[in-house]
Amino acid sequence: MARILDGYQTEAMREAASIIQNGGVVAFPTETVHGLGADAFNPEAVARIFELKNRPRFDPLIVHVAELSDVEKIWLKADDRAKKLMERFWPGPLTIVLPKRPEVPHVVTAGLPTVAVRLPSHPVALSLIREARTPIAAPSANPFGYLSPTTAEHVREQLGDGIEIILDGGSCPVGVESTIIALYQEEPLLLRPGGTPLEEIERVIGRVKIAPPDPGRPRSPGQLPHHYSPRTPLKMLTEGDIDGRQGVRIGLLAFQRPREGNFAAVEVLSPSGDLRAAAANLFAALHRLDSAGLDFILAEPVPEEGLGRAIMDRLRRGSS
Repeated sequence: MARILDGYQTEAMREAASIIQNGGVVAFPTETVHGLGADAFNPEAVARIFELKNRPRFDPLIVHVAELSDVEKIWLKADDRAKKLMERFWPGPLTIVLPKRPEVPHVVTAGLPTVAVRLPSHPVALSLIREARTPIAAPSANPFGYLSPTTAEHVREQLGDGIEIILDGGSCPVGVESTIIALYQEEPLLLRPGGTPLEEIERVIGRVKIAPPDPGRPRSPGQLPHHYSPRTPLKMLTEGDIDGRQGVRIGLLAFQRPREGNFAAVEVLSPSGDLRAAAANLFAALHRLDSAGLDFILAEPVPEEGLGRAIMDRLRRGSS
């Protein structure tokens, strides 16, 4: 079983960095969700991530850096739009996709000529990248397709038998994965809504086209139509579901307040209606409902604006 170590302790960080440098895999916190990381320039180490997660090799990874200058090792060139986004939103929950340098292993990009990069803001993530002295490729630290982990315990529950250590940095404050923007074509393309609201991005670089789900060959993580799922069946709440069903244990994921009904368990994302708080609580609430012995979970829609767009994306994919 994996050991959970305090990510703010020097010895724990040194041990984690040594594992990365020696071709191993480490789970670590970011401001979005916990990642499962390996040296981005070590193909064998990156392949281990796919094995641990049972992730299909056609689904590319995000490369995490600790300094703006590190992108020069990964992208062929950052255009003016990328530079504006990096200046405004990095470090933070925004991933940018651009053509890759030949040195970036094909296993990282699933054979695509582009690579997704971000600079996280979590101090433990930044310390790990700097101490390991290499960019780190990392998807979420969970079995492929299931709920993302926002605490070290979530990681241990889901992947604890396959990894050596998990760095603990507390609960992930953003709570949903990064927004992914592709800039390898004339029109910017939103590949995944996430922790940086689309409205804020468009104020910096203008209109962004929204890409549809890609059931074939995704251009970035989080594009498959079925993803982010609890093991308990999840469906979006409709008015006909409110009364519940006799003899069936139903859980409710509510936005602001519980609804009346025959619910065996209820989680409220944000009593004040704050979409940032709702996003931060989303996966933790779903983990609790998934552990409550329910027959299925009903999820109440949230306003589809700001971080609500990311929340609804996760709920739709989780219930597909």
